[in-house]
Amino acid sequence: MARFEGALAAAGAAAGLFPGSHADTIVQVCTRAAFDTKQLARDARLAGTLAIPFVKALTAQVASVSVESARFVHFGATSQDVMDTAAVLCLAPATQRIDALAVEVGEAAASLARAHGKTTTVARTLLQPAAPVPFGWKAAMWLAPFARSLPHFRRAVREACVLQLGGAAGTLSAFGARGQNVAALLAENLALTPAPTWHSARDAFARFGSETAILTGLAAKIARDVSLLMQPEIGEVAEPAGVGRGGSSSMPHKRNPSGCLLALEAATRAPGLASALLSELAPEHERGLGQWQSQWFTLRALAMAASSALAAMADVLQGLQVNTEAMRANLQRSNGLVFSEALSLRLSREVAERLVAQAVREERPLQEVARGALAEDEWQALFDAQQAFGSAGAMIERVLDDWATSRENALSFPRGSPRL
Repeated sequence: MARFEGALAAAGAAAGLFPGSHADTIVQVCTRAAFDTKQLARDARLAGTLAIPFVKALTAQVASVSVESARFVHFGATSQDVMDTAAVLCLAPATQRIDALAVEVGEAAASLARAHGKTTTVARTLLQPAAPVPFGWKAAMWLAPFARSLPHFRRAVREACVLQLGGAAGTLSAFGARGQNVAALLAENLALTPAPTWHSARDAFARFGSETAILTGLAAKIARDVSLLMQPEIGEVAEPAGVGRGGSSSMPHKRNPSGCLLALEAATRAPGLASALLSELAPEHERGLGQWQSQWFTLRALAMAASSALAAMADVLQGLQVNTEAMRANLQRSNGLVFSEALSLRLSREVAERLVAQAVREERPLQEVARGALAEDEWQALFDAQQAFGSAGAMIERVLDDWATSRENALSFPRGSPRL
């Protein structure tokens, strides 16, 4: 908020609204200003906004240096200008962290996709064994929505992290004909994009909330799969081991998926936070009552949830322990039934169903039961897991290419004027 006020004073002076010496004084005070935050909080409860006691306290600090300069503190702005722009100035570096963590998750998933393009595992549909697939393909399916969503997130961030300056009613009336000039100078000082007043148009924050919640949910999707694959009965992957990680306060044998827990916990909260921003799209007239005033808290909580989920899954995937022996054993445990689709396509559904029923009834591998129904070379090919991968390899390459494109152009927000 102090950065905003210092930059506003510098912009006003640069636009010729008052002498530059007053702006220099305000800027100097803003760079070293200190506040009793507890008192500000108490006063904000009465004022209905933090901006009113903040501006009063800042003005008093400027007046202690120059009473004349204090006249130009907060000149032409309104409470929502300082609050919204300050929220943006806090949000910008937070989104850079979220962006970097999303890239870490994507890179880790991409590494798994490359490394395990030939590693056979079992796909599971409705929690039941379905058909053989490469584990690298499964990792690529974790990555694919990140490749799609990251550009949307970045676009939403850039649309949300823009300057708010409208003045009392949103028309910059205090600045006369110089309003657009002041806004452009202020945006340049803060390294933000100028924009028309958005006092009562909260779509950018709502869009940001939705995209951030989606990223959080994508991290949770990976967490759900990893936690299920980590169950001892499955044992195909495990979170990285470490002192104090995934233990139990009462059961020494436990190895809990603690990283997955963090992502799933965050993803439980994120949709509600995004929904709160969506519910605030209809404020009253030119400045709403109770909508934008709550968004600082919501944005903060949502950014924390997203960064927590993404950081947890970056850590999990970077150190994921892949048990190929367990994958092979689980494939064999199916007694060949995971090849039933291929068998029904090669013969007929009726014949395949009869052979499957016989294999189940006699507790014999489907390979044995079906051996006489096919020529030897056909039989060997049909029950070769590597030949059951279909277009998985091509899909992996497509996703990796998409990811290489989408991960470019990372978010970056310059600091703005060095003296501000």
